Amino acid sequence: MSAITGIYNLNQEPIQQNQICKIKNIFTGYPRDDWDVWQNQNIFLGCLSQWITPESIKEVLPYKDYHRQLVITADAIIDNRKELFDKLNIDNSLRGGIPDSQLILLAYSKWGEETPKHLLGDFAFAIWDIKKKKLFAARDFSGARTLYFFKNEQTFAFSTTIHPLFTLPFVKKELNEEWMAQFLAIPTVVEAVDMFSTVYKNIQQVPPSHSVTVINGNISLRRYCTIEPKEKLKLKTNEEYEEAFRDVFQKAVKARTQTYGEVGAQLSGGLDSGTVVSFAAKELLIENKKLHTYSYIPEETFKDWTPKYYIPDERPFIKETVNHVGNIVDHYLNFDGGSPLSEVDDFLELMEMPYKFYENSFWLKGITEQAHKKGIKVLLNGARGNHSISWGSYGLNMEYYASLLKKLRWIQLYQELDLFTNNFSTGKSNLIPVVAKKAFPKVSRLLSNNKKSSNRNHSLINPDFAEKMGVFTKLSDHKINIYGQSTENLKDYRKRYYQQLFVWNKSGVANTNLSLRYSLWDRDPTNDLRVINFCLAIPEEKYVQGGMERSFIRNATKNILPDKVRLNHHIRGIQAADTIHRMKSTWKNFIEELHQLMKDGRLDEMINMKVFKGALSKLENDPKPEFVFTDEFKTLTRSLIVYRFMKSF
Repeated sequence: MSAITGIYNLNQEPIQQNQICKIKNIFTGYPRDDWDVWQNQNIFLGCLSQWITPESIKEVLPYKDYHRQLVITADAIIDNRKELFDKLNIDNSLRGGIPDSQLILLAYSKWGEETPKHLLGDFAFAIWDIKKKKLFAARDFSGARTLYFFKNEQTFAFSTTIHPLFTLPFVKKELNEEWMAQFLAIPTVVEAVDMFSTVYKNIQQVPPSHSVTVINGNISLRRYCTIEPKEKLKLKTNEEYEEAFRDVFQKAVKARTQTYGEVGAQLSGGLDSGTVVSFAAKELLIENKKLHTYSYIPEETFKDWTPKYYIPDERPFIKETVNHVGNIVDHYLNFDGGSPLSEVDDFLELMEMPYKFYENSFWLKGITEQAHKKGIKVLLNGARGNHSISWGSYGLNMEYYASLLKKLRWIQLYQELDLFTNNFSTGKSNLIPVVAKKAFPKVSRLLSNNKKSSNRNHSLINPDFAEKMGVFTKLSDHKINIYGQSTENLKDYRKRYYQQLFVWNKSGVANTNLSLRYSLWDRDPTNDLRVINFCLAIPEEKYVQGGMERSFIRNATKNILPDKVRLNHHIRGIQAADTIHRMKSTWKNFIEELHQLMKDGRLDEMINMKVFKGALSKLENDPKPEFVFTDEFKTLTRSLIVYRFMKSF
C-alpha cells in the first residue's frame, strides 16, 4: 500500500535534509494519500502511502510505538490478521482499528526477527529498534513487493524502487555485467538467477523470503522461509479433497478482496483466472459489490493465423464464465492502435531494468490503467495457478503412467490410457512409446542415436562474454540448461520451483511498480502460502486422474465453472498472436533501429552479433505474424530493449 525508504548512517553522522528532499521528489511523482517521514539524528524512515484496505485509511506511516520504542515503515497487506490477533491475544474490541503496520510491530515485539515467518500476505517493511539500535527489514516469501538497498562502510539506504537511491551523492549508476550476462543467456522470461543483485552494480535487493539486519555496522541477510513439501494429505474420497481445497481457496480469495474500493480481476478463458473470478464474485456478492473483469482481446482488424487448437480471442470462453458465475461486470479491451514497441521506453522507466515480456507489456499496463480509472483498488489474477491449483500437464500424465508401468499396475494403466485417449482423441499406440521412454529413460537413450547438442553459439549472449562471466556454470548450478529448461523431472521440478527464488522476481517487480503508478494492488490467491502448501500435499495422482490434464482443479470446480471451460482439453488461449500485426505500421522504424544497434557497437561485447544478424536478415523484409513465437523475434526484441536501456548510462 506504500513506497518505503530509509537511510541509516552507520558512522553516526546526521541525515542531511537535502537527501530526504531529493528522495521525496522522486516518490511524489506517484499518486498518494499521504507522505510522511520520521527522523532521529543518523536514521530516517519515509513512506508514501496509498490507502487500499479499510484498515489503511488514515494509517500513520512511519509509525512510532513509544511504549515499545519501535518505529516502522511498511508496504504491506497482511492476510492472516485474525490468526495474528489470536496469537498476540489482542482484545476483540481493538482489532478493527489496528492497521497492518501496527500489527507487524506487535508481532515483532513478540517474535523479533522471526516475525516474517508468522506473516501471510504481500509485504516489505523496515523496523528501527531504538533500544537495540538495530534496523530490521523483510520481504514476503514470493517477493510480491520489492525492496532494494545500497550499503557501504558509512551508510545503509533502502527503497521500494531503485531510482530514489541514485539521488544519494555517493551512489554511482554502474552496470552489473554479471546480471546482464544472466539476462542475455536465459532464453525464458526469467531475468537472472542471482536474487541478491540487480542490473546495477551498487544496488542490491532483499531477495524473496529474506530479511536483512543492520546492527553495530554489520549487515546480514537471512532466509526465513523455504517451502518444503510436507506429508501427503490422506483423505478418504476425491470429494473430501475437493471440499478441503475449496475451503482453503475461499479463505485466500476473501483475504484478497478486502478493500474500501472496487475489486477487479484479469480474466482469460482458462482455468486459473476463471477459478479466481468464480470464488471472488461469490465473496463480493455477500458485500453487495460487483466484480469487474478485464480481458485482453486482439484488434478488430487482426486475422487469426494460428492453428485450430489456439484461440487469440478468448471471448467465447470468457463469456461462458461470466454468464455462469454471475455478479460480474465484464470489460474487453483491444487497445486499438497500441503496440508493445511504443511502450518500450515507458516500461523501461517503470521496471527500472530490462524486461522480457515484450509481447504482453502494453496490455498488462493498459488493463491496470483502465482498472484505476474505474476505482479498482485490488486487481486479482491467477498467475501462479499453473504450479499450484491447476498443476498437472501432459508431461505429468506421462510420468504418472510411466510409474504405473514400472510398478506393473497393468489394469490401472490400461484404464487411465483408455480415458486419456478418449479425452484427447488419440490412440494408445501413440502413447505407449512415450510412456515407455519415461519409464525406462536409460534404455531409451541407448536405443536413440539422436543426441541433441547444446550449442551455446546459438544463444543471444556473446560466447566470449558468457565465458568471462561464467554464466552457464551459474545456470547449471540452478539446474537450468542452455535452452532455459529445467533438467529435472516434473515432480522434482515442482518442488524446486517453490524453493528457488528467481522464478518469483519478474512479477514482483512489475506488479509493485504498476501498483505505485496506478494506486492499486495486483493480488493472486493462487500464490497464497496456505493454498500452495495444500496443493503440494495433494497426492500426485489426484492431478492426473480420469485421463485428464490438471484433473484436480477440473473436478474441484464442478458446477463452479461452466463445463465448456472446465472440461476444455483442446483449445488454448494465446494472447500475443497479434503482436506483429500491431507492429506493422512501425515495422520500418523497428528495423531501422535494429540496424542502428549494429552500427552503434555498444552491445558488441555482450550480444552474439552473428545470431542477431541472422535473426534480422530473416525477419526484416517479411514480418509474418507467426514469427512472433520464434527465437529470432525474441532475439531482436530483447536486443532492442537492452540497447535502449544501455543508452541510459
